[in-house]
Amino acid sequence: MSRRAGLTNGAEKQPPAPAKDNAQSKQAMLLSQDSGHFSLIRALHLADLITELNGFCGFMSILSSMRYCLADPNDLTNLWLAFGFMPFGLFFDFFDGKVARWREKSSLMGQELDSLADLVTFGVATAAAGFAMGFRTNVDQIFLAFYVLCGLTRLARFNVTVAMLPKDKTGKSKYFEGTPIPFACLMSLTVMATCAWFGWIHEDIPLGTILGGTDLEFHPIGVIFLVNGILMTSRTLHVPKP
Repeated sequence: MSRRAGLTNGAEKQPPAPAKDNAQSKQAMLLSQDSGHFSLIRALHLADLITELNGFCGFMSILSSMRYCLADPNDLTNLWLAFGFMPFGLFFDFFDGKVARWREKSSLMGQELDSLADLVTFGVATAAAGFAMGFRTNVDQIFLAFYVLCGLTRLARFNVTVAMLPKDKTGKSKYFEGTPIPFACLMSLTVMATCAWFGWIHEDIPLGTILGGTDLEFHPIGVIFLVNGILMTSRTLHVPKP
């Protein structure tokens, strides 16, 4: 008997894989088949719709930052709106998981939606607000881009490794690898909101700039985005889940 045949027979003796969760099977069917009009909408669970609200908050925050850049810089209304949408996004990000566990309906699509919404709200929107309030030099923009790309990479790593992380009795992962992107957003947002509250924006950002008048000019306080990016992608930093 050949080794290939032996492996085949051994595989046949293994117990069958458990059946998929009914909710996931139904969603997979709606997504993979031509199930009529609005099949994608019908495939969404309630938790997925709440996740969409997280993405909505992020998008509105980005628009608010853009409106601030186009308006009178002394009118901080749109800047505060940009800041304010982020905590609402955090609320929806927290609430969608609660709803998914309450209804006992989770899916791979929901996991992907959650990561994409997090990237918009806690990654791109945060960087856009930083640019709007005055972190606009070439190096500042590199810091902001680094922050967003680290958030993107961290979310991708989470989706790949979440099944391999140690779980508690409820099936939740015991810890995060690296700081979660919502936490990184809150750290950056705290610094930005404090500066805006005291009017420390644009030319008045604390600590001024280094290497002024050169292509390497940057705001030292903007290093907060660099630090948050590094913490998000850390493999050895384990943050316990609440």
